[in-house]
Formats: sequence, structure tokens, C-alpha cells
Amino acid sequence: MLKRLIKVCLKDTYVITFPWILVRGFCFLYNIPCEVIFLTVLTGAEIVVQSLIEEKVDTVFGYPGGAVIPIYDVLYDAPIKHYLTRHEQAAIHAADGYARSTGKVGVCIATSGPGATNLVTGLATAYMDSVPVVALTGQVASNLIGRDAFQEADIRGITLPITKHNYLVTDIKDLARTIKEAFYIARTGRPGPVLIDLPKDVTLASTVFQYPDQVDLPGYKPTYKGHKLQIAKAANAINNAGKPLLYVGGGAIISGAAKEVRQLARKGKIPVTTTLMALGVYPETDSLSLGMVGMHGSRYANYAISETDLLIAVGARFDDRVTGKLESFANKAKIIHIDIDPAEISKNVEVDIPIVGNVKDVLQELIPLVHEKKEGIWHQQLEQWKEKYPLRYENADNSEKVKPQYVIEELYRLTRGEAIITTEVGQNQMWAAQFYNYSIPRSFISSGGLGTMGYGFPAAIGVQAGNPDRTVIDIAGDGSIQMNIQELATVANYNLPVKIVILNNQYLGMVRQWQELFYEKRYSATCLKRRNGCPPICSSPGEKCPVMLPDFVKLTEAYGIYGKRVERKEEVSAALEEMLKVDGPALLDIHIPAEENVYPMVPPGAGIQEMIGG
Repeated sequence: MLKRLIKVCLKDTYVITFPWILVRGFCFLYNIPCEVIFLTVLTGAEIVVQSLIEEKVDTVFGYPGGAVIPIYDVLYDAPIKHYLTRHEQAAIHAADGYARSTGKVGVCIATSGPGATNLVTGLATAYMDSVPVVALTGQVASNLIGRDAFQEADIRGITLPITKHNYLVTDIKDLARTIKEAFYIARTGRPGPVLIDLPKDVTLASTVFQYPDQVDLPGYKPTYKGHKLQIAKAANAINNAGKPLLYVGGGAIISGAAKEVRQLARKGKIPVTTTLMALGVYPETDSLSLGMVGMHGSRYANYAISETDLLIAVGARFDDRVTGKLESFANKAKIIHIDIDPAEISKNVEVDIPIVGNVKDVLQELIPLVHEKKEGIWHQQLEQWKEKYPLRYENADNSEKVKPQYVIEELYRLTRGEAIITTEVGQNQMWAAQFYNYSIPRSFISSGGLGTMGYGFPAAIGVQAGNPDRTVIDIAGDGSIQMNIQELATVANYNLPVKIVILNNQYLGMVRQWQELFYEKRYSATCLKRRNGCPPICSSPGEKCPVMLPDFVKLTEAYGIYGKRVERKEEVSAALEEMLKVDGPALLDIHIPAEENVYPMVPPGAGIQEMIGG
């Protein structure tokens, strides 16, 4: 129950807080004029929930436990939708997917000890990809901290390297301010996850609740506006370049700069290549699009990087999966780098014109300075590469077997490119990136920096919760889907219409591909059919091998979810169409060739122009 105290300003100078009966008697006795302000006293748990409401949070994901029972008790009556996942890791991945797809801060809750430590992988995933998440964890009572109490873990110390910031709240009077700061830090500058650790005695204590109007952090002042002189230098370089190229990263999506990227590209006739995290920032059906760059990018995108004379890096961090061998990366180019995080400037690749600032703000100042241009010899060269080296796959037309690339192409056709695609990590992720032509920002949701298997399915739960009117599809592998497959219970419980497409090759596919190409087909610990009794040395898949994978169709049916197996190409289109029409969650188990590979591919240690396959 809410309690109330009176805050009384005496002679506009002194402030006292007492129960009303004492204040009234005091003012009457000494004939003192006073201004009466009613204050609300809340418990720490009530402050947590009320603060979430103040931050306009309408959705949280979590898993209860002893240390967070007070918070869950308040949530019981709160106007916030809570999704009970079946594992804490799934809760933070769901919050992450919610944040990436909506642009809002994702929120998750876990209890102390193992509940908190189960968030670690999700925090690292969000940190690597700059995703705004606030994680609330329970903690043992303050007087037990450091005594190895039941379910105690130093989650603040554990997560220090993988959070943008974290807190341990020891005084209830700091709680509201801490939550305000956490949301501010998570969403501003270069976004990232923030953790708040809450001892149980703090959530049970009471104090006057006043949510701060603003945040004052003297040591944290992100730069949003770019330096005008540097912007002018960049414009001059663009106007004089013969072979300019835009290299766009996830920062452009995060800052909401898709419109500006498109304006700049079309005004200056600048070809566009993107990282995995920026798919959708520029329509891939447009003639200026070169698709994805890097290890599994298109040949023409990688050749363009190698031949450009001006590389314009926008919200990208020159990740090793993009650059390949650093000595040969864009070695003919002058480099402009626009990024809100000054630590990224020249961290991996030396740049010539650095601009620190928010991508959207910088581009808005840059675009008016860029000259209108027409396509020329540079564009003709790119078109020749596109014609000579299109993304393709063997037996695309004649094979009776189901090619995974064909599955993605059919999904694109049936959804008209309007679905939100989440992925696990590995071959399924790369096929989804290559063969679904993205044109809408925040429509490709995947773990890029950390490469977290088991991410896609719980992330799809968060995406669907945040986008109830959109079609959400998780492209999964038969290995990665099992890492969080318990979340079938979550989508069944809330009837979330998430669609799951398993590209089932009965292997840990990407690792197997590396073993095939670089380890003489010694498939060590990657065959998911293997069991006791198999030959000690197995170098190739056999048709009669025992299948040790679960029957995914029976498994989904056990949860009351629609499931279907697809084994022939002729069945694919109808099965996908049927799945998309299901009113609720659905799963397709699509069997693909065991040794199908992702191409093109840049071998380890090679330059990105030295691709194999594709």
C-alpha cells in the first residue's frame, strides 16, 4: 500500500518531512506560513516498477527467483507486459531483439546467483553490437554480500568488461536516480547494456519517491555534432573522388540514419556496401547496392573495397570479418570515418578524415555540401563485376534436394521482403544475409560481434513482442536451435506467431565447412548424428548413419505448436506458404544437403579480394 508524507517548505528556506499531523501542529503553534507538497513513500520494489513506467517501458522479459520476489509482486498489478521465458539467457536475448527491432531500450529481470550469471552471454552479445538493454538483477541482502551467501554472485564484477556501465545499489535513496541514469547511459552515445544489481533489503526498504527530471553525469558527454571543418574536408574528398564507396555499419541503423545514407548515396551516385549489422539500411534491390562486404560478402563488394579511391565508413568499426588481411584492405583509398565513439577511430585501420559524432547528425550536415553526380566508368566496372560474379549456388535449378539458398529466396518472394528476419549463428545466418534482399532498417536481427549460437529464437520472441503486426521469422540451424529450444514453451504460452525455419544438415555446419576446407574433412565433434558405436574415424556423412537429432516436428507438437518436415524441393514453396498462414507459432524442419557450403568465402589470413567459391 502507498504511504504519504508531507514535504513542507518553511519561509521558502527550510524543508522538513514529517507525518501531516505533526506538521500542522508545528505550523499552528509558531504561526509559520508553509507550502504543503504531498510526497509518496514507496518500497524499493515499487520504485523499480514505477521508474520503469516513468521510462515508458511497456514490456519486460524475465525469470523470477527469491531475490526478486518483491519486484515480481509489484509487477503483478503493474501496467507492464511481462514475458516469462524458460531461461534467463533467453530473457536477455529477447530484450536485445526487442531493442534492436524497435529502437527502444530492452529490459530484462533475473534473480541473484545463477539467474544473474545466466545473463552474461546476452550482455556480451548486446555489448558487442551496441544494443541498449537494462538488466535488473536481484542480489542477496547487503549485510550478506561478500560472505558467500546462498545464491550470491559478484555480478557487477563479472560483467564489468561486457557492460557499458553497471551499478550495485546499496542505498534505497539512490535507486530512482540510478535507474534514470541507467536508461540514459544505455540509449545515448554509442548504446549498450547497463546492469543494475539490487540487494533484497534495498527492494524491501522504503523511502520518498521522486523520479529525477534529468541526468547530470559530468564525465559522460557524448559528442553528437561533427566538427564542421572535418565535415567540409569529407565533402571535398567526396566531390573529388573518382571511385567513391560507402561502407555502412550498424551505427547507421542505431542512429536512424537510413534516410540520410540513401540521400547521400543517390546524390553523389556513391555505391553502397554494408556490414552484417547494417543490412536494410540501403535497399539491396537498388542499382547502387553492392550488398554485404567481408568474409562471406559478395565478390563485387569486396572487389569494390579493394579498388576504391575513397572509402566512406559510416557507423562501422572495421571488424576483422570485414577487413580480412589489414595490409590489403582498401589500400588504394583515402578513408573517411564517421562514428560516435572516438575509441573506434583508427583503432583497426588508420583513417585520413575522422569525424566524431552521431551518424544521422553528421550526414545531415554533410549532404548539402556534396555535389550532384552522374554514374560513370566506376559504376560500369561495378556492373561488370555484378554480371560476372553474382551470388549463386550449384544446381540451383535442377537439384531435387532442397538448397538452403533456395529456401531463403522463396521466403523473400512470399513475404515480399517485409518480414523481420532473426537468425542463429553459422551457415544459416550467412545464407539469410546473402539471399534475402533487405530494404527496411531493423529487419535483420542477428548476433554479429559475439556470434552467439542460440540467439535467434529468443531474439525473435522479443522482436515479435515489440512488433506484433509484423511477420517474424527465425532462420535456424539444427545445432543452434537446440541451445534455447525450451522457448517453444514461451511462444506457445503467449501464442506469439514466431515462425521458425530450421535448415537441417545434421551438422554444426560452419565448423564442418572449415574442417572440410582446411582440416582435410576430419569432422571432429561436428556430426550431430554421431553416437557410441560409430566408427572411430569418420570423414564423410553416410545416408544410413543413425540420426541422434530430435524429431523437431514431434517436439513442436508436444508444445501444441504447428510443425512440418520438408525433404524435397518441390515441397518448399507450399510448406512455407502454409507456415506463414498459421495463426500462431509454427516450425518447418527443412532437410538440406549435409555438405552444402557458404560461398564466397575469404580464407583465414587472406585479403578480402582473395575469395574462394561463389
